[in-house]
Amino acid sequence: MNEKDKMLQGQLYQAFDPELFAERQFAKEMIFRFNTLHPAETEKRNEIIKKLFGKVGVNFFIEPPFRCDYGYNISIGDNFFANYNCLILDCAKVEIGDNVLLGPNVSLFTAGHPVDFATRNLGLEYALPIIIGNNVWIGGGVIVNPGITIGDNVVIGSGSVVTKDIPANSVAVGNPCKVMKDIIEKDR
Repeated sequence: MNEKDKMLQGQLYQAFDPELFAERQFAKEMIFRFNTLHPAETEKRNEIIKKLFGKVGVNFFIEPPFRCDYGYNISIGDNFFANYNCLILDCAKVEIGDNVLLGPNVSLFTAGHPVDFATRNLGLEYALPIIIGNNVWIGGGVIVNPGITIGDNVVIGSGSVVTKDIPANSVAVGNPCKVMKDIIEKDR
């Protein structure tokens, strides 16, 4: 099994494998172009994202600057918006549903490192997928850690650090992020 297969299967892998390094370099070049285009060149920016991401829905907008590792592991649904300084470390799949809003400085981290220093010092890391449902609003400065699922119709408060799954129809905030309330009919 090669290092890319290990990465995609959630196993320990060498991130500086030549194939993976080359793929990250390609993504960096695409993102450099995306981030340096004139603000009026929205269509050119969107074409770069369509080439880079694994799947793109209709009606999306990503404010530059934006960063990601590979791009091909990112899937966004319809009506997606990411504000300034979005960072997606997509060593594993990042699946984002329809009608999702990401505030400024949101970071989605699929990459993780072993707790054991000896293993970590060998240059090994792992990646676990992030899944974000439909109709989700993630506030500014939120960090989502590896292996997290955020259900449909969720609001994550600004500055939260999401370390555990968040169930559908809830408002969650804090570090670590915890459900504060269910979204009920009167909230509509």
